[in-house]
Amino acid sequence: MKQWNRILLIFLVFVSCKPEIKPQQLQLLNGYWEIEKVVFEEGSDKFYTMNESYDYFEINKENKGFRKKVKPQLNGTFLVNDTYENIQLQNLSNTYFIAYETPYAKWKEEIVSISKDKLLLKNDENTTYHYKKAAPITILNHGKKSK
Repeated sequence: MKQWNRILLIFLVFVSCKPEIKPQQLQLLNGYWEIEKVVFEEGSDKFYTMNESYDYFEINKENKGFRKKVKPQLNGTFLVNDTYENIQLQNLSNTYFIAYETPYAKWKEEIVSISKDKLLLKNDENTTYHYKKAAPITILNHGKKSK
């Protein structure tokens, strides 16, 4: 019986240590995000040192919006197409999710953590996606800032 109490206590400690996401932090999702690595359920990692595309998120005050894949160009612009996913942010038992919807599928990802420069998302298969905030590439503008 004492062993079960210890296991329960350890479980409660781990559950309570999860970082709490505040509603005002959800606006940090807006913008360009570059994937750094993916951690699979069994513990293996896949690192991305160079990305051909970024994820662009745009959400409004009603927590609805879209996600789009964009390709950064050397002059600080992005190539885009008409493909996107409608998204809605959902709060289920104090855990925030991004609910995606296309004409072909619906799925959710948990927002594990979010800050102004880091984002962690986890899908139903316990795969965790690590993103960093991305900025336009400005190699061809001779050091000038891109808009």
